[in-house]
Amino acid sequence: MRGDILVLQECHRRAAREIVPQMIDAISRTSTRYTITVAGESGSGKSETGRAIADELETYGIRSVVLGQDDYFVLPPRSNDMERRNDPLWLGPHVEVRLDLMEQNLVSAIQGKREITKPLVDYDANTIQEETITLDGIRVLIAEGTYTSLLKHVDTRIFIARNWLDTLEDRQTRNRGKEVGDPFTEQVLSTEHKIIAGHKQLADFVITKDYEVVAVA
Repeated sequence: MRGDILVLQECHRRAAREIVPQMIDAISRTSTRYTITVAGESGSGKSETGRAIADELETYGIRSVVLGQDDYFVLPPRSNDMERRNDPLWLGPHVEVRLDLMEQNLVSAIQGKREITKPLVDYDANTIQEETITLDGIRVLIAEGTYTSLLKHVDTRIFIARNWLDTLEDRQTRNRGKEVGDPFTEQVLSTEHKIIAGHKQLADFVITKDYEVVAVA
């Protein structure tokens, strides 16, 4: 998402250094492009961890692309917030996010397409545009976002088990709009927590609230 702020910390890079070596053999054995998801609640570090994994893969000579779920919302950020406030049912993966399009982009990449066209949200302008990403030389796609555990064409799933209370400091650092401390936004985050709590069970790797990596057998 254009205008988003990424602050990579040592905890994100450390998690990437632990996870990536455990995927290298699987990536090398896969004849098609390899897909990874990084899921978790708002402010849990999904975007930063996705970026850190991409950087770590680069040290192995593996090029990747990070797809952010924020680009796949039906409405741009401020419009989506307004719709949430007007319609109590406007919340969740099957209502406000085009997961089907994100899935389609992953499938196109897996099938060997040389490029994909995806939405691009401009946070400050509150608009959704399009961008085309060239996939020449790309071996891995990393899809990060709250609901990405629900994507089907995935080789490795990562879940960050930090709830909206654990992430307060990180959300303050990101400082998107006036979301921190807004009672309505806090209620939305509480509801999202309930929606995705079970997604942890789908993960191959769980990152704890202290950012320790646990491989799930």
